[in-house]
Amino acid sequence: MNPKKLIELMSVAEKLKNNTRHSWTSSNRQESVAEHSWRLSLMAYLVKDEFPNADINKVILMCICHDLGEAITGDIPSFHKTENDEIVENEKVNQLLSDLPEPYKQELTMLYSEMQEQKSIESKIYKALDKMEVLIQHNEADLSTWIPLEYELNLTHGEKEVAFSKYLKELKQAINEDTIHKIQHSKETIG
Repeated sequence: MNPKKLIELMSVAEKLKNNTRHSWTSSNRQESVAEHSWRLSLMAYLVKDEFPNADINKVILMCICHDLGEAITGDIPSFHKTENDEIVENEKVNQLLSDLPEPYKQELTMLYSEMQEQKSIESKIYKALDKMEVLIQHNEADLSTWIPLEYELNLTHGEKEVAFSKYLKELKQAINEDTIHKIQHSKETIG
């Protein structure tokens, strides 16, 4: 890739470091989109043995790129995101992809299409892990950062996405147990 083009693309990606998400970290600051994508990518690598028939490098690339549109649109929490928000974010991703040189343009366009179709094992793994990383992060944050709907949402979010995998269902169950413990511990501390 031409060095100037690479620098230009890195400048777009840099915005993911600045754009914050609804989630908070354990040190009581808002998480950036880049931090979420980084940890999601690490999760994908760490579960590779659970999915021996999947191309884990493709899953990791999906995790790295999945929120690229948020460099332009910013993050909108899933419980607030509308169909129109999805359309706008997809348009921004398509604009970014159309500006890429080959072979990256074709590779990433095909990757995004696969991610949206949610038919391949790789796209299903990425999507499920994306949901699980969010829940783990919520459990690591102080309960004072939660909004009321999250007490229930943390227990149900991602159930559909993990349904295809015994391992991911077990992961979801372990996260739910952490959520319940966190909420109960908070009530005991207050009470």
